[in-house]
Amino acid sequence: MVDEERRGGKRATGGRRAADGERSAGRQPEAGFAVAEERLTLRERKKLRTRQRISGEATVLFIRHGFDQVTVAEVARAAEVSTMTVFNYFPRKEDLFLDRIPEARGLIVRAVRERGAGESPLAALRRLVLGLLAERHPLAGVGEGFEHFWRTVLDSPALRARGREAVEEMENALAALLAEAAGGDADRPDHDARLGAGLIIAAIRVAYVDAAARQLGGDPVDEVAVEQAEVLRRTFEALERALPGFA
Repeated sequence: MVDEERRGGKRATGGRRAADGERSAGRQPEAGFAVAEERLTLRERKKLRTRQRISGEATVLFIRHGFDQVTVAEVARAAEVSTMTVFNYFPRKEDLFLDRIPEARGLIVRAVRERGAGESPLAALRRLVLGLLAERHPLAGVGEGFEHFWRTVLDSPALRARGREAVEEMENALAALLAEAAGGDADRPDHDARLGAGLIIAAIRVAYVDAAARQLGGDPVDEVAVEQAEVLRRTFEALERALPGFA
């Protein structure tokens, strides 16, 4: 557990600033939860809030002290739950910090499947990513204090590995969606769907990595956000030329 010596020692250096930055970076509920919560049962609402509390406490600890230096037991203590309860909500420690991976996947699925009449999959995805950026959603990767999030990821081999897995998961999910949109077999996406998904995810990832690097370098967040929007627009214009079948 985090004893007084560790709280007062090296691990706590810069902790207040990191925690403040983390909170400004947005531990707000996942997109849509504020509305959807009204339709949940009391038990479901309690579970949702417990999940958010655990993840929120974990994020503060990870940013303060480093992901690899914090144990799941310490997270459980901070959230006032048992270690078993933490694992019931988050089977992997990495998912305590990268807890929005399921949300990101869900947003992609909804954007493509629920797109407007005559709207292409690429147009739907463009609308999604630009919309997230405009509202400074945490999944846009641009916001006050986000440098603490990016630095924590970069400092942890385990988080970087989970991030790569998440990119592959997004790519596979998108390939299935593109195959479905083209009238093919979502369970066995063809070459065009897999190639399209690979290019789309890679292009978005490059834009996000560039934005993260700028924030880590100290560039003003508002400036990064404005230029990131233009980068994403150019990115999707290039994708539309490269993937006419999904444009």
